[in-house]
Amino acid sequence: MGTVKASDEQVRPHAVCVPFPAQGHVNPMLKLAKLLHYKGFHITFVNTEFNHRRLLKSRGHDSLNGLPNFSFKTIPDGLPFSDADATQDVPSLFVATTNNCLIPFRHLLKQLNDTPSSSNVPPVTCIVSDCIMSFTLDASQELGIPNVLFWTSSPCSFLGYIKYQALAEKGIIPLKDESDLTNGYLDMVIDWIPGLKGIRLKNMPSFIRTTDPDDIMMNFAMRQVDRACGGSAIILNTFDDLEREVLEALSSLLPPIYTLGPIHLLLKDQQVREKTLNRLASNLWKEENGCLEWLSSKEPNSVVYVNFGSVTVMTAEQLIEFAWGLANSNQNFLWIVRPDLVMGDSAMLPEEFLKETKERSLLASWCSQEQVLSHPSIGGFLTHNGWNSTIESISYGVPMLCWPFFADQQTTSWFCCTKWSVGMEIDSNVKRHEIEKLVRELMNGKKGKEMKKKAMEWKEMAEGATTCPTGSSRLNFERVINQVLLCQRD
Repeated sequence: MGTVKASDEQVRPHAVCVPFPAQGHVNPMLKLAKLLHYKGFHITFVNTEFNHRRLLKSRGHDSLNGLPNFSFKTIPDGLPFSDADATQDVPSLFVATTNNCLIPFRHLLKQLNDTPSSSNVPPVTCIVSDCIMSFTLDASQELGIPNVLFWTSSPCSFLGYIKYQALAEKGIIPLKDESDLTNGYLDMVIDWIPGLKGIRLKNMPSFIRTTDPDDIMMNFAMRQVDRACGGSAIILNTFDDLEREVLEALSSLLPPIYTLGPIHLLLKDQQVREKTLNRLASNLWKEENGCLEWLSSKEPNSVVYVNFGSVTVMTAEQLIEFAWGLANSNQNFLWIVRPDLVMGDSAMLPEEFLKETKERSLLASWCSQEQVLSHPSIGGFLTHNGWNSTIESISYGVPMLCWPFFADQQTTSWFCCTKWSVGMEIDSNVKRHEIEKLVRELMNGKKGKEMKKKAMEWKEMAEGATTCPTGSSRLNFERVINQVLLCQRD
């Protein structure tokens, strides 16, 4: 598809992009929206009012003014007003987006379609929605336009969520009582899921860890993956070589699948030729300056990057154990400590820890993660295994220490450690001596060197999928546009 000329504005395809309102979902959706814009689409990017305010606070008052063919709109999420600089309560968000967003979204689509032709806003021709914002399916069906669903978490976890129903039918979930969390029940091997051979119950997405058959999180997950079958197609942020068996299993259960990942590499390849949207970013926390300069003062492969993402929280005791484990490892480290990282409290680190590590550590509240992970001084990543963090780490050849928090992260961590050979998992009950030992192994041990070698092999395959003219992700991007998003246009 060629570049659309100014005189052709009214025939320009118009994609409305709707992310789930959390950092790990907004980031990849914005990247996908930019890619579609480069291909000639008019883009309307729909944030919730809460996240819109946070982005303005983080990025600056004019940061969401957009461009002539790339605009930002908002819908309410129906939750009580808050100006907190933190991710909203996830179960509340699940309920609110399901119950409250369809009507304002319909109004927004009507407003976009009723815009005078003189404004150069073409009619909406397709919707690209986060898979867990499936209320958009009702609106797209009413308009008779394609709706491509973007699953922003790991594809291996998608398969796990899809199998929740089968686990329930077999009486495996919900748990019988609380003791099942600690009595070895979660070590049960689930050997009947193609694509997840050898997985244990505790490696499945974590919302099954409930005794309540009406649990909000478990039932939301089951409903959303069931609704995914109503999409025109599914986009996944992975590449074929990484999850071939998983993709084969998913292909038999879902609408057509298009792998476009790692999407940040696909975008970077496009940005070489097109720079107009570079200033549009989606970090909900203000990035601190100085991280890259500090990294540049360190030797190659000598720094551990520590970041638990935008949602993970821990106890004050766990924070202290991580701190002293890092200190006692004697390694350089860059640690992103969000203000809301500790449950119900501010993240306070001991003065003696700060004093002891000041020559070899940098603490920051947020950073540009891609720039950090691609920096030559980074030798390893201590992560919660959110999918963005994991696929970015793989694509830059960085091995991982894995401390999964919830949802898809348990499954992703299991794949990192057992299928992709790029990770070592930390026990959920964090102890400083284990952190010290694993950090040393990651950076200097035999296992760490083997993981680094494997990570570099995956990096090469990720680059091939996104930058080679015949790369699978690059070709799939063209296919999803021509076979799905433009399929109802002249």
